Amino acid sequence: MGAQIRVYRQKIASTSSMKKIFKAMEMIATSRINKSRQSLEAAYPYANALTRAVSQIATQHNISHPLTTVPDDVRRSAVLVFTSDRGLAGSYSSNVLKRTEELLELLRSQGKEARVYLVGRKAKAYFDFRHRDYDEFWTGNTDNATTERAEELADKLMRDINAPYEDGGVDEVLLVYTQFNSMVNQEPRVLRLLPLEVVDANDLGDEISERYEALEETQNNFEFEPNAEELFNQILPRYVKARIYSALCHAASSELASRQRAMKAAGDNATELIKKYTRLMNNARQAEITTELTEIVSGAEAL
Repeated sequence: MGAQIRVYRQKIASTSSMKKIFKAMEMIATSRINKSRQSLEAAYPYANALTRAVSQIATQHNISHPLTTVPDDVRRSAVLVFTSDRGLAGSYSSNVLKRTEELLELLRSQGKEARVYLVGRKAKAYFDFRHRDYDEFWTGNTDNATTERAEELADKLMRDINAPYEDGGVDEVLLVYTQFNSMVNQEPRVLRLLPLEVVDANDLGDEISERYEALEETQNNFEFEPNAEELFNQILPRYVKARIYSALCHAASSELASRQRAMKAAGDNATELIKKYTRLMNNARQAEITTELTEIVSGAEAL
C-alpha cells in the first residue's frame, strides 16, 4: 500500500508540474494573439486598397497581362503551404496538411505538376518523414507575421511565375493557409493568388473585399500617369506581397488561437487527472489504515 501511495504522489506531482507549463503556454498565446489580431486588422486596409486598385485598372482599361490571363493548359502549379514551427497547437498544422494533400491529389488527377514550397517546420517534417519532394522551405516566426518574410516569399513566387516553363517556371500560384474567422473558428483554405481573376472590385468575394462597403458607381474612368499599363506593372508585385502578408497574419493568428485552446484543454485534463489520482491515493491510504487497524484488533484478540 505504501508503494502505491508513493506512485500516486509522484503522478500528482508530475501532472501538477505539467499543468503549470500548460497554463503558462496558454497565457503566452493569449497575450500574443491580441498583437497578432491587431496586425491582421492593420493589414486589411492596404491589401483592400491594392486589390480594388488592380481590379479597377484591369477592368476599366481591359489590360492584357500574362498574370491576369489564365492559361488554357496549366502544366505546373506552385503550392505554398503555411504551417507552424512548433507543436502543442491542436490540429492546426494537420488540418492544413490534410487540405494540402487534397489539393495535390486534385492537381495530379488533372495532369498538373506541382512545385511545393513549405513554411514551418511541421510541414517540412511531414514531407521529410514521407520522403516527399518539395522545392524550398522557410522556418521561424510562423506565429509572428513579418513583411520581410512576405517580401521574400513574394519575390520567389514572382520569379517562378515569370520564368519560362522549360526553366522551371509555373503557370499558377496557390496558397494553402488557415483563415482566421474568430477565436473558435479557423478554416483551412486554398487561394489562387496568380494569375489574377480580374472582376469588378465589388464582386471579388474574398475575405478582404467582404469587410468593406461597395464602391460607388462612377461614369468617369480613372486617369493614370504615365499610363495604366505601367501603373499596373508597379502595383502587381505590391499586391502579391500584400496578399501573402495577409495570409501570414491569418496563419499566425490561427496558430496562436489553436495553441490557446489546446493548452486550455490540456490544463483542464491535468486538473481532472490530479483529482483522480488524489482520490485513488486517498482510497489507498484509507485501505492501508483499515488494514493496520484490523491487524491491531486481531493481535489484541489473539492475546
